[in-house]
This record gives sequence, structure tokens and C-alpha cells, in this order.
Amino acid sequence: MLEGTDPHTFDTSPADDAVLVPRDLFDRMEGDLKFKQAKIEALNFEIARLKRWRFGSSSESLEASMQAVLFDRILADTALEDRAAQDENQQPSAARRPKGQAVRQALPASLPRIEHHHEIEQTHCACGQAFKRIGQEVSEQLDCVPAQFFVLRHIRGKYACACCQTIQAAPMPAQIIDKGIPAAGLLAQVVVAKHDDHLPLYRQEEIYRRSGVHIARSSMAQWVGICGVRLAPLADALREFILRHSVIHADETPVSLLAPGRGKTKRAYVWVYRTTNFVARRAVLFDFAGSRAGEHPRRVLQGFGGTLVTDDYSGYHALHAQGRVTSALCMAHARRKLFEAHKLNASQIAGQAVTLIARLYEVEREARELEPEARLLLRQQRSRPVADALHAWLTAQRQTLANADVTAKAIDYSLSNWRALTRYLDDGNVPIDNNAAENAVRPLAVGRKNWLFVGSQQAGERAAVVMSLIESAKLNGHDPWAYLKDVFERLPTLKQRDLAQLLPHNWRPASDTATPTTALAAVPAA
Repeated sequence: MLEGTDPHTFDTSPADDAVLVPRDLFDRMEGDLKFKQAKIEALNFEIARLKRWRFGSSSESLEASMQAVLFDRILADTALEDRAAQDENQQPSAARRPKGQAVRQALPASLPRIEHHHEIEQTHCACGQAFKRIGQEVSEQLDCVPAQFFVLRHIRGKYACACCQTIQAAPMPAQIIDKGIPAAGLLAQVVVAKHDDHLPLYRQEEIYRRSGVHIARSSMAQWVGICGVRLAPLADALREFILRHSVIHADETPVSLLAPGRGKTKRAYVWVYRTTNFVARRAVLFDFAGSRAGEHPRRVLQGFGGTLVTDDYSGYHALHAQGRVTSALCMAHARRKLFEAHKLNASQIAGQAVTLIARLYEVEREARELEPEARLLLRQQRSRPVADALHAWLTAQRQTLANADVTAKAIDYSLSNWRALTRYLDDGNVPIDNNAAENAVRPLAVGRKNWLFVGSQQAGERAAVVMSLIESAKLNGHDPWAYLKDVFERLPTLKQRDLAQLLPHNWRPASDTATPTTALAAVPAA
């Protein structure tokens, strides 16, 4: 023992040890309890998210009352609501309709009208005076007849030379299917019904039989396959057009592919590449692939050096690592994670973050119709301060949350990807989210509920070609049936250098392109 020290200074009694041991045990138990509680909350969150995905609404909007609790005022969609209220107040009171009452749309003026005249049987009033016609009341109903088929007869004159003993006839117009029965209009009908209306061929076979024509589904399957092959050059030209843009959307969705010889299906993917809504001439390209590997977007986007708007899937990381492609991530994905944490886990922190993101979308609604320079200026003035405030808020709140917390994971996603999430603030051509690509995926999501699986790799590739042209035609405001009919008529005789004029964003209907109504009207009555 050292000199000058109190002998009782280093003395520890058994009583003190009895206190220290339970306290240490208590700390360990408290830590285990917090971890288990966070784990339970995470599992409950996953169960609630699956239930919402299966049974709940897909809307991600907060209730007005909840927003008022969060910030004592409604921050989302107020501009649109105020404008709608102002427009309603400016209307005459007699013209206002009760909220929720449906408004009947006027029937299209382009439809043919068949008039039925109705007159009263009585010619005299009860008093004996003759009725005098003072006008008429007109009401309209919409009617239809099932699909009507007609036969195109190609009559070619034959001429003979008495001297040379030769015979010549007018050539048959070139066809997509040489010597085939289907004309361009029928091919367009079958293709659009299968890939846009999502009607499997066996359903089409039944529908056409009711109209008096039997077309075997095997024949229609062969027609669709040939159309996919003939349209492939147009899809290649569409890809080149998309790659010339500085900003492109990309996304992918799974489909079932029949595994040869096994009688089972395996997972394949359809990749979607789309121009933004900020450009006037729009296009979308579908690419069928057997997997979700990153080699597929690298193959399609070879030569692209702009900004790619995607989610945070790792398959795109190799493109960004090369330095040629700039990454812009989807703000809607970050919002969705925060919204789920608020909706399913009652997180007030996540709810306030969602409300701040709603303010960013308010600015985007105003910037939608602006030119890129004006859009960039508006974002810098109004969106940048909100984004900086959101980043500071998330950083501060993250320090108060455990790593296993659901809200912490949602915040970590935003903070770790913040530079790519806010890339749109520095470029007026970049959209805030990837919703345009997700909307382009929806036809596939609807279609796979009907056709269930893809029969082969080749069939998937051909279907991707056809869907690329159909969806691109719709993006540019064209009727897909009229577009494909005209393409099928002109493509066999079109030179390679003129192929671009048949792309949906360049296409103009020919003057002699007949609609089903005009075509039937040209058929002489029996």
C-alpha cells in the first residue's frame, strides 16, 4: 500500500458488487429489449406493407387533416385546389353542379348519324284545332354493331400479245405477308387487340366467330410473329432516335417465360427506355431479356452519354461507373419509402418529410409547361430552398433514430442518394421522378394478367418490337390501329433511307388511309 493513502480508499465491499452486477445485467436486458422492439416494428411494417400492396389503395397522398396536424396548414396541392375553387366561383350559380355528380360527355361529332324521326299520331287537339309544328327536340344515343368483315377483291387485268404469244397482268400490290389472306387492316386489328387491348388469340378467335368469320388462333399467331419480324427495322430506328436525347427514362418489370422441355416458367424481364415528357416528339422502346443482369441496359444504351433517370437498382451502376452516363434517381421512390413509414408505422417524422416533398411537386406542376431554361430558374428559386431544408431536416432527425427503425431506413435511402435525387435541380431537362417509365410499364402489367406467360425468347423479342411501336404511337396521339394499318401498307415498298418517316413521332396518315367506318361505307350493299 502506498504511503499517505487511506486504507479504506480501495476497499470494495460485497454489497457494492451486488449492486453493480444487476445494473450491468439491466443494461444488457434493456439493449436486447430495444433491439427486439425495433425488430418487431420492422416485421409489423413489412406485414402492413404487404397487406397494403394486396388490398389497399396505391395512392400516396396524405389526408388534409394529417397535414394540418403536421404543419398547421395544408401544403400539398393547395395551388390546384385554390385555382379550381376560383374557377368554380366565376361560373354562374345555375351552371354549378353538385360535388360528385357525373358530367355527361358530348358524343363525338365525327361519328356518323342515323336519324329516326318520331311524330305524334294525333293531328288535332282535343278542342278540335289542328296542331301546328313549331320545332323539334333532338336527343342522341350511342350505338354500335359488332366487328364487320369484308373481302378486298384485287382484280388485275390480263393482256396478251397476238404476235409474241405473251401474256402480261398488272402486278399484285406488295404485302406484309406475301400471298397471305389477311389484309393490312386485319393484321393491324389482330396485333392491336393482342398487344394493346390484351386479348389473347383464343378470345379473338371467339369474337371473330360471332361476326361470321373463323380464323384459327394458330394462323393469327403466325401473322403476329411475321409482323414482329417485319417491324424490327422500325424498332431499331426507334432505339437510335431515343439515344439521341440527352435525358432518358429506364425501368424494368418481370414477366414469366416458358422454360423449354420443363413445362414450367422462369422469370424474364422487359426493359423500358423512354423519352421524357418535356420533349414534343416522344418514343418508348421495350427490350425483352432473359434476366435482370446489368449487361442488358449496357447493350441497349451503348453509345448513350446523357442523363439516365432510374430507380436505385444496381444493374445501372456499371453505366454510371463508366463516367459516360449521369445518374438521376427517382424522387417518387424516396417519397414512397417515407410514405410507407408514415402510413404503416405512424411515423410523424416521415409524415413531415412527405409533406416537404409535396412542396417540391407543387413547383413541378407549375414548371411542367415551361421551357428548360425557365424551368431551371424556377427550380433554383423555389425548389432549391425546400430541398435544402428537407436535407437538413432528415439529417437532424436521423440522429434520433435507431439503425433498425423503419423510418431510419427510409431516411438513409434519401440521404445516401441525395445527389442523384436532386440532380433535376441543376438541369431543366431532367424530370423529378421516373414516373414516365413506370407508366410505360403499366400495359405490360395489365397484359401479363391475360396472357400469363411468354412462349419463347423469340416471341418475347417480337412482342417487344410491336409494343414499342404501339405505345410510341399512343404517346404521339395516334390511333394505333390506323398507324399500323398504314405502316403495313407502305412498309413493303419503302426504301431503307425513307424508313424514318414511318416512325410514330414522324408519321403522318396518308390521305387515302381508310378507317373501319369509311372502309365499310365503300362496300356496295348486297
